[in-house]
Amino acid sequence: MALALELRHKQQLALTPQLQHALRLLQLSALEFAQEMGEALANNPFLEEVPPKGAAPADAGTPLAAAATAAVELPAEPQTAEPETEGDERFGFDSAAYVTSSSNGESDGEWTDWSEPEPSLRAHLREQLLLSQMGDRDRALAHLIIDALDDDGYLKQDLEELASLVAPEYEVTADDLRSALRLVQTLDPPGVAARSLQECLTLQLNAKQAKPRVTEVATKIVQRHLTVLAAHELGKLQQLVGCDEGTLHDAIALIRSLDPKPGLRFGSGEARFVIPDVIVSKVRGKWTVTMNPAVMPRLRINRSYADIISGSQHSFMTKQLHEARWLLRSMEQRFITIQRVAEAIVQRQKAFFEYGEVAMKPLALKHIAAQLGVHESTVCRVTNNKFMATPRGVFEFKHFFSRTLATEAGGAASATAVRALLKEMIATEDPERPLSDAKLATLLSEQGLRVARRTITKYRTLMRVPSVEVRRALGKQAARAAA
Repeated sequence: MALALELRHKQQLALTPQLQHALRLLQLSALEFAQEMGEALANNPFLEEVPPKGAAPADAGTPLAAAATAAVELPAEPQTAEPETEGDERFGFDSAAYVTSSSNGESDGEWTDWSEPEPSLRAHLREQLLLSQMGDRDRALAHLIIDALDDDGYLKQDLEELASLVAPEYEVTADDLRSALRLVQTLDPPGVAARSLQECLTLQLNAKQAKPRVTEVATKIVQRHLTVLAAHELGKLQQLVGCDEGTLHDAIALIRSLDPKPGLRFGSGEARFVIPDVIVSKVRGKWTVTMNPAVMPRLRINRSYADIISGSQHSFMTKQLHEARWLLRSMEQRFITIQRVAEAIVQRQKAFFEYGEVAMKPLALKHIAAQLGVHESTVCRVTNNKFMATPRGVFEFKHFFSRTLATEAGGAASATAVRALLKEMIATEDPERPLSDAKLATLLSEQGLRVARRTITKYRTLMRVPSVEVRRALGKQAARAAA
């Protein structure tokens, strides 16, 4: 093989460090961006913060600090303040270290309004303990059990291990905690503080007001034959529990009405804070998009330092000055890109802002990219961790992108609109005769929407709506309770 030298022309896109940094800034959330700008302000002597016109005294805080304090708390269950008890002090627990977080309770129609969420699981249990007559020691032990629960409401920690965490001088044993555990297990919601799925379901069965024979069969299935029930081997299951077919079906319906994770309805107890990047409002009949001033740091080049270094040969300081200028250009480009993407989204989803999720149109990243003349990856970076404050609430940019579903008339509908229709249908159904997934697909077809039954099942699961069997059982129990 002969060796030879050859020249070739080749075009190649190279990402410079400055461009990589600009792309990284683009995909940061508002909180992360404020932190990034704060670090740059502290490390680069050529950057200074511009005080706003008519600024308050220095202790009122800077725009960068204001961006952090302007965070909006998304609806998540807060931790409710609790009075400190003497029993808690004995074991070194401070039950008063829970911060209350709620809305102002006023309703003026602004996007900053938030309805007060439900209390956390632990706060809900502590409120019930306040109404129980018990000694300080028993109350402190009950608090210890409650603090050890996970987000699902289960006690996964061994009692002996939990007792070893208490100082020896208090002489807390596993038997003491076992008594406290039985007390916590009597609280609402039923099934809380269980150590296994079987125990959780058994506690709920004991709290149910059902026929004794049905409860007995259901308890036997839960404690011994859950795997058989999961395999849908009803014939074998009937032989194992020794009951007639009607009682078996009633017991299965009773089991399906139980909640295997009773703590999830209260959430994890961790508040989630976001800063809306843009604010959408209707001005003179037109939807407009404006950047949230709280997320726009007021930075500029310090002219005094820049003039001093302009004629200097100090390479390090010159590099710092170039980095400061590049950072300001990247910051400006970030806000311009976010503004353009937000305006394009609002323009395409006007019907959503007027009528809600039922009017959401199909939208993909490529549609916005083609409209703005940018790459699809740029739109993807903008839509990640960016939030839009609207009269209908605060939504992530990604909320407005929904896949296309075909219609009978040859048009298209968004998956978000279909889920909204499903939610309305299920909310207005007869509780004793709920709509099956196949029936829901038929009703959507009558409205011109072609949606497969398995797609209905997937959407229903995403909306956390129980199956038709569970809804039917709950409806019958509600009817019997009302009677």
